[in-house]
Amino acid sequence: MDPESARNARESLELVFQMSNILETGLDRHTLSILIALCDQGFNPEALAALVKEFRTNAPLPPPPSSPSSHHSLHHHHP
Repeated sequence: MDPESARNARESLELVFQMSNILETGLDRHTLSILIALCDQGFNPEALAALVKEFRTNAPLPPPPSSPSSHHSLHHHHP
């Protein structure tokens, strides 16, 4: 990709990311860039949107942040 195309791609992704934030989609730049690439490859945007919704509906909740004491139990102690 030439420098001009790379710059345009970055600007486009930034614009899409800003719109995503305004619409409160919760999608990060990496996810958006994958979705854009899939659309560029000919995937149906409506089908991709349906998949994103489906994943969100069925995705387990992320685990709560670990406390420092729980990290302590994960380390092996050497005598």
